[in-house]
Amino acid sequence: MERRTFLRASVLGASTVAFTGSLWQGAFAAPAQNAPGPYGALLAADANGIRLPAGFTSKVIARSGQAVPGTSYTWHSAPDGGACFADGSGWIYVSNSEVNPGGGASALRFDSSGNVVSANSILSGTRQNCAGGATPWQTWLSCEEVALGYVYETYPFGGAAVRRPAMGRFKHEAAAADPVRKVIYLTEDETNGRFYRFVPTTWGDLSAGRLQVFVAGSATSGSFTWADIPDPDGSPTVTRSQVSGSKSFNGGEGCYYANNTVWFTTKGDNRVWQVNLAAGTYELAYDDSLVSPGTAPLTGVDNVTGSTFGDLYVAEDGGNMEICLITPDDKVSSFLRINGQGSSEITGPAFAPAGNRLYFSSQRGTSGSSSGGITYCVTGPFRT
Repeated sequence: MERRTFLRASVLGASTVAFTGSLWQGAFAAPAQNAPGPYGALLAADANGIRLPAGFTSKVIARSGQAVPGTSYTWHSAPDGGACFADGSGWIYVSNSEVNPGGGASALRFDSSGNVVSANSILSGTRQNCAGGATPWQTWLSCEEVALGYVYETYPFGGAAVRRPAMGRFKHEAAAADPVRKVIYLTEDETNGRFYRFVPTTWGDLSAGRLQVFVAGSATSGSFTWADIPDPDGSPTVTRSQVSGSKSFNGGEGCYYANNTVWFTTKGDNRVWQVNLAAGTYELAYDDSLVSPGTAPLTGVDNVTGSTFGDLYVAEDGGNMEICLITPDDKVSSFLRINGQGSSEITGPAFAPAGNRLYFSSQRGTSGSSSGGITYCVTGPFRT
């Protein structure tokens, strides 16, 4: 249960999301197993087609191709990875656009009551911006999920986005900042993708540094090391093939850091990996093939985030269109399900600074098209 303590501290306030907290002391004893959810069973679908536990409500915040209510800004297509940033008494939610060409990212600014007060673009003209990650210095790293893709550093509070080629060119997915080791972790969405970290020459400046790859055996647990990538440009040899002994992961997706631990998901085998950075070991936090009794609730694992209580929330790409919850005592259950949107995926889960609002999107909505994306907010008695 110690994971609850450090995750609670790590996500209080978006300006410190996943960057601070008490010393990591615990870990998953084994991959998470089926159990009733802490909030009880899912009720019938609400007016938005979302099944939630008792006490929770959903609201549509924005729809692709339409002006965000209360603004003149047109919300982007195919909303994907997202994060929240504290902004005075309110906050900002950023969201990528996973279209190619076009791509980019947008920002929604909320007041203290959770009302949208403005919306704007923070990145444009890029390719298939999938996931990414927030930094401790209040920027959003937007990652291109294309061969030889780039990471772009964007500025939700104002400023022109900057391409960061030193962070490597490959099929990027997510990013997670670790202020203790002063590195950024990166996932790669390939069937034989790798897990990377970028070590900036100067922390807070991503213009220069070393790209390294995770080196480990073929087992699902053990020790690991890091090795430099000789050519981060990935040409003529792709980055995942440059270091002998680097560990292959089947479809890297979401990535989340909290005090000396980083979690990342692999969609190709429906796993959540946990890396204990202090001990230099890794293991499985979840594997759908190891769940018992009954059917595994979580498949198509994708984006991941953490709550103020210490629960992990993992979004599905497909599956039952659910966000599932993994508790600090290694239990997995369904937190919500979207009905009638089987041709979509759930993307961009992120908590508001107070931890009482969860933002996310259905990338293709009811239409199954990138132009049909819907961004939601769920409010309720989240464990704190």
